[in-house]
Amino acid sequence: MPPRIAKRIVVTGRVQGVGFRYALADEARARGLSGWVRNRRDGSVEAILCGPAADVDALVGWARRGPPAAKVESVEVEEAHGEFEGFEITH
Repeated sequence: MPPRIAKRIVVTGRVQGVGFRYALADEARARGLSGWVRNRRDGSVEAILCGPAADVDALVGWARRGPPAAKVESVEVEEAHGEFEGFEITH
């Protein structure tokens, strides 16, 4: 079993009101990742992604594009810690 990592991402641009959280959660679940995603008051989307490094990195790459209606301007990535059960959309 590959080692698990955790990363925190903050995505800016037109990422609220375009289904970004739901699409990211679907992508995360399809890859077997755990963690959470939420909208932030400043208009960005924040997520914690936990799982095998290749899958986490693939989802970070996906977040740089997002769903079709999104217009991603930037994705900040930093190391994170924690273990999570499943993948949640929080508020």
